[in-house]
Amino acid sequence: MSFVRKTANLVPIVDTVFSIVKLAQKDKQENGPEQVVDATIGSLYDENGTLVAYQSFFDHYNQIDNKAKAKYASSFTGNDSFRNQVVRWVFHDHAPSLCKKVIATPGGSGAVSTTFNTILDQNETVILPEIAWGSYKLMAQQNCLNTAVYSMFEEDHFNLSSFKEVCIQVLNAQKKLLVVINDPCHNPTGYTMTHEEWKEVIDFLNECSKTGPVILLNDIAYMDYSYNLNEVRSYFDCFEALNENVLLIVAFSISKTCTSYGLRCGSAILCGKDPEKVREVEIVFEKAARATWSNIPNAAMDNFTWVTTENLDNFLAEKQPYIDLMKQRSDIFLKEAKEHNLSVYPYKEGFFITLQIENELKQKYHEALMKEHIYTVQVNQGIRVAICSLPVDKCYGLAKKMKDILNRLKAAH
Repeated sequence: MSFVRKTANLVPIVDTVFSIVKLAQKDKQENGPEQVVDATIGSLYDENGTLVAYQSFFDHYNQIDNKAKAKYASSFTGNDSFRNQVVRWVFHDHAPSLCKKVIATPGGSGAVSTTFNTILDQNETVILPEIAWGSYKLMAQQNCLNTAVYSMFEEDHFNLSSFKEVCIQVLNAQKKLLVVINDPCHNPTGYTMTHEEWKEVIDFLNECSKTGPVILLNDIAYMDYSYNLNEVRSYFDCFEALNENVLLIVAFSISKTCTSYGLRCGSAILCGKDPEKVREVEIVFEKAARATWSNIPNAAMDNFTWVTTENLDNFLAEKQPYIDLMKQRSDIFLKEAKEHNLSVYPYKEGFFITLQIENELKQKYHEALMKEHIYTVQVNQGIRVAICSLPVDKCYGLAKKMKDILNRLKAAH
């Protein structure tokens, strides 16, 4: 006898991040923080090891009247001013001329999970990157969906061949596609696709849509930490070519953009050629929102709107030095990784760099690193290094240490 639904997955969730964070914190307490390399935390930290919380965002939030914080938003789909500003902010000058509808969500996670919950029927398949944020697969399981994965890379570029092969297999089986592409600043490799790669993906998905409906979920959680903010949104121009049988859903995370990880706020932007089809999806998303979280924090939405309009210059000025800092950290690590032949996946920008480690060796290597006071996070086919939270001085020499530990481990086996 069980109290949960028959389709429930009863395998306990594997905590690959917070459990390691606790181990790193314990090591710091016992041996001193200077002895520990903590590359676990997927949030932005300064050089003093302190979580960054933008004054340009939170000072104004703290001044918002308590009644405005306490009240419901004007709609369970989000405040109108917020939804309009999200479109302006996400696309900037590269908004495709598609019908656009916005649903406010609890972080980017809410946008992704609602897509999984509403687009596919049970036992259908969602297509994911082979190396990806682990919660994608968990969300699929919770919604009784299967997963198929495409290889992320062919040498140093996006593996379009694998992407096409997996899409065709799934399309032939279920006559419908839901595809996840986490770009730019991919979590956890830091890869950003080129304009040409995006064009090829769009052309291919248009071709697939002759067989059945195609839904592209573009998770842009880390976009606002691109090393080239002037150009990072230009790939949105490619979406102009989408035909009426392809729906674009953009998952946007204010939690990441504004260093407000615990103040859950984000959005799903639904985009398509045919307004009637987009409205169908919007209706389903509206019902899912009402039935799941009911309301997004009113003050969080209003604060985002104010920060990205009236306080924009201050916000950008505060954010840019941290982007520069991450580039400094990544440049150091990547330069030394190349010098010591430590294999990493193609990195261009973003919060994370990932070492190429086959799954058979990954667990033992992860344990060996921790014995040397180096704390990282395991992902599929790799070890994630969070340069977003790793001080510059800890970046120096780290690649050599990691390579030496790997060499010893391989020699022992």
